[in-house]
Parts: sequence; C-alpha cells; structure tokens
Amino acid sequence: MTVLELSQRDARRLAVRAQLLTKERPADLFEVVRGLTAVQLDQTAYVAPNADLVAWSRLGSAYDPAELADALASLELLDFRGFARLPETLKLFRAEMAAWPSDGEPLDYQQYRADWVRANEGCRVDILERLRQDGPLRMRDLPDTCVRPWKSSGWTNNRNVSQLLEFMVQRGEVAIAGRDGRDRLFDLASRVYPDDPPVPLDEAKRLRDAQRLRSMGVLRSKGPACPGEPLDAGEAGERAVIEGVRGEWRVDPELLDQPFSGRTAILSPLDRLVYDRKRLLEIFDFDYQLEMYKPAAKRRWGYFALPILHNDRLVGKLDAMSDRKAGVFRVTAIHEDEPFAKTLAAAVQREIRDLARWLRLELVLPS
Repeated sequence: MTVLELSQRDARRLAVRAQLLTKERPADLFEVVRGLTAVQLDQTAYVAPNADLVAWSRLGSAYDPAELADALASLELLDFRGFARLPETLKLFRAEMAAWPSDGEPLDYQQYRADWVRANEGCRVDILERLRQDGPLRMRDLPDTCVRPWKSSGWTNNRNVSQLLEFMVQRGEVAIAGRDGRDRLFDLASRVYPDDPPVPLDEAKRLRDAQRLRSMGVLRSKGPACPGEPLDAGEAGERAVIEGVRGEWRVDPELLDQPFSGRTAILSPLDRLVYDRKRLLEIFDFDYQLEMYKPAAKRRWGYFALPILHNDRLVGKLDAMSDRKAGVFRVTAIHEDEPFAKTLAAAVQREIRDLARWLRLELVLPS
C-alpha cells in the first residue's frame, strides 16, 4: 500500500481545514457539530464555556449561545459522554452500550464496575422507575438506595448516584435530557435517543474512526487514552508520513490537494485542534498546556490562556478573563511565541475586539 508523504505544512493545513478554521466559515451551529463530530460541553466559563468558544471561533460573532442551549433542550443536539453530538450518531454507540462493560474480556477495573452495578441492582431499578414516572429529573432528585457504596481515592468516593448514573448512561439505559441551570437532567434513554437500529460493533467502530479522522484531518492510528472521544484514527483513511516527524499517521484523503485560505482565530484551550498536546508539538511545533491546575507562580501563559491561530500556525497565547461582575473582558497579556509582524498583531487585535463584543463585555487591555 502506498504511504503518502506530507510536509509539516501539509499536515497543519489538513488539520486546520478539517477543524473548520479556514476563511470559509460553516453556515450554522449544526454544520459545526456535524463537521467536528463532537463538541466538548465543559462548563468552565473563565472566558466562556468551551462549546460556545468553539462555535464562536468557527461562526464568528453571529453565533448566539442560546442556539446551543435551545438545541440541547429540544434534543436537536444530544449531550452524550460530555460532548454535543447529532442524534443520528447515537446508533454508532448502541452496540458498545449493549456490550458494557467491555466488548471483549473485561479488564480488572471494568469487572469491578460491573460487579458494583450488579451489587446495587435495587438502586438501579429504583432510579429507572423514578425516571419512568417523573423524569426528566436532576441527579439530586433521584434515590440513593445503594447497598454497596462506591469506593474511590478521588472526588467520586461515596458519590453513589452520580457513579451509577454514569454507568447507566454507558449502558444505554439513561440519557441526559437537558439542563436545569447548571444541573443535568436525566431521563430514560428510550425517551431521548432516536429509535434507530444499532450498527454492529465492528462497523460502528470503523465508521466512528472515519468520522473522527475526517474532523481532525491527520491522526495517529493509536493515540493517548481520552475519555469521551478518542484521539486516534484506528485504520481509517490512508497511511502517511510527515517530514521531520517520527512514525506513521493516518490522513483523510478527501482533504488532500484542496485550496487553503487561512485566517486568524482565538481558540478554547479544550478545542480539538489543540487538545492532543503531543500532536500539537509534532505537527505545529507549539508548546502549550492548560495551566489552571498549576500554582500561579508556575504558570507561563495564564490560568486559561487561549491559543492563537494564524493561517496554518499557532503563534501565541491570550491570557484573558471575563469579569462579568465588572462587565469587562480583561486582557492580562498576549504571549507571542515569536514577535508579531504588524499585520499579524493587527489581526489578533481585531479578534480580541470581536471576542469582547461577542461576550458583550467592555474590552480592557493591559496598560
């Protein structure tokens, strides 16, 4: 089989084009979700929630966050495994749900989860019955009749209902049916998911790998573990090597040999273009980490620094926050990986002003 040879610029442009970050913007929110396959629904709002930042960076200031809230409330988009997805994609997960906790010989932690759910069968039935009668409901409105508490060294210790609900979602019994403020609403999956026939497991995995590669442009065949949405392409697409980068990659051949017209964009730290930090270094030569979990003295770029894209290069980080109490979008610093030329500096300033307008906050720049 032929192995495609790409330059790093080719690989970067594949990735940027696949992520809908060229001058040719998508038409609406649904085209964004369809093109990206899944958009992470993290609620951290230091600047704005991730899904809204992702949509704004693709659609521009015409995007209204109410569109996402309305689409999730009406189930035109589904909150599944922490990502907004189109309802028709759920058929690609049904066989995996039916095979829970594993489609093969379960690993020790998977067997532990299955044994724990089995030990708390009564609570599982109680939750299903309560949802059948009164759903959708918030987690705190559901009964905890577990006879065996959930044990963990982390924050989930003794959080029986939240842990059981997570596994029931994975099993396809329960689904997220919207939100009440910041609280998720749970209901029977049969009342949330489309009644599409499941796609057989192996075919579903192949189709999901192909969708993921199409949304990312270029991926490793095997990537780091990532909850919710993997970071690899399996055997989808075609084999490729990238000049100056070790190992083999997979590329979506439909994205090859297309014209490229880049633009400047400010991205969320959880944007899928930058989410895989190893891939970010290999293809973009961009050193970046989300530093919100670091002590302030050890941060290089800021608590929630936003990566800055210009054409097919990531060129810096924006340290800024939305101070809604004061009504301002406060910029602390613009970190330039290399000194910005005048045209680049002007383009970045335009994006910052657009972001402040979209947030409906007064822009405050460093003095």
